[in-house]
Amino acid sequence: MRYVWDMKNFIWASLLAATPVLASPALAQDWAVHGTDQRLDRATLEAAIMPGPLVFYDDGQAQFSPDGGYAYTLSDINGGATSFGTYQLSDDGVVCVTYENGLSRCDLYVKSGDRLVVITQEGGRFPVRP
Repeated sequence: MRYVWDMKNFIWASLLAATPVLASPALAQDWAVHGTDQRLDRATLEAAIMPGPLVFYDDGQAQFSPDGGYAYTLSDINGGATSFGTYQLSDDGVVCVTYENGLSRCDLYVKSGDRLVVITQEGGRFPVRP
């Protein structure tokens, strides 16, 4: 139950406290990667996130469209609200999303074993369901 609460707060806090996307700071970010994490190149990242959706362990879902559209839907237990925006992929596994309300965020996507994991700039780790 704590994980569901944490993911819900992660999403809302991200939307409320997001900072503008700046390409160089996001790419230069000192991400909290583990020694076994494998960073993804652009082609591998694109293949990992599409056709989607990516489903997290709290049942939240991220959907990346080939045209650059993005949607994140909270699980039903967390209210089911959907936030829309656009995304950009970097060459080193970073995905930056700009929401329709003007807020933005960048996250690093890595492979940890056979699992895709989203690492936030704050160091949070959110595994994607297989």
